[in-house]
Amino acid sequence: MNQEISPFSPETEISKFAHDLPEFTQVYKDSVTKETKEIRTFMPRYNYVHEIKNQLHEVIRLSGMNLIINTIDHHLIIKVGAMPESKTQVYFVDNDEYFDERLPLRDENGVFHPDNDERMMFFNRGSMEAVRKLAWKPNLIHTNGWFGSMIPFYLRRFNKEDDFFNGTKVVVSLFGEDAFPELLSDMMDKKLRHEGATAKDRLLYGGRDYISVMKTAITYAHGIVIASPNVNKELVDYAKSIKKNVMDYNPNTEEFFTQINKFYDVLIGNSRK
Repeated sequence: MNQEISPFSPETEISKFAHDLPEFTQVYKDSVTKETKEIRTFMPRYNYVHEIKNQLHEVIRLSGMNLIINTIDHHLIIKVGAMPESKTQVYFVDNDEYFDERLPLRDENGVFHPDNDERMMFFNRGSMEAVRKLAWKPNLIHTNGWFGSMIPFYLRRFNKEDDFFNGTKVVVSLFGEDAFPELLSDMMDKKLRHEGATAKDRLLYGGRDYISVMKTAITYAHGIVIASPNVNKELVDYAKSIKKNVMDYNPNTEEFFTQINKFYDVLIGNSRK
């Protein structure tokens, strides 16, 4: 689950990480089982992701799906492409209102989209519904960027009613350049009620800011990756204070990605340490 992926998005620390890690993981062999991992990646189809240039096509098996966000029915479209070198499949969550004609988090004038909370909900739920519909029961989901940070919350809530994701582990990356200074919608609490949020969930999200969003993700995640050297100290301290499995940043990319893959194996129970 990725907020952005290079080369479909401009290169940032998140988009580069979201590109390089799956490519590394796809060929990495577990030291015990000698097996590789099957990778699927998701990101929103922002307006700069050109369909023809990137050879995207709609996943027909998922056509006709709708999601209710804030009591309104929204059409869910899933399109698929591939990373140029590795051919790792990338699934794009699309919707005419939320993504098709809009830039990622701010408009052309740099103004934060007032419905970013709904767009985030749609992207997270849309990705999960696509995975469920295609019967890809994941062992682990790794989220990169705050826009995909609701996955731990949704897994907690969905598992009460549906055991499809039962046993799925979630890893959340923390990045230094990910923060936003604005507040999400002042109607977010009401929208969260419609998403099945408990009083505890709504209290965690209550600040409606970057710190609140990421603290909620950390609270419900199984593992945390410090993915850059300048991550917000409050978030790191919080993750460690509630005894989360935390992987510290390593500037050596190959070592770091190897450590992350071993981290995956520990979380999903494949390690024989």
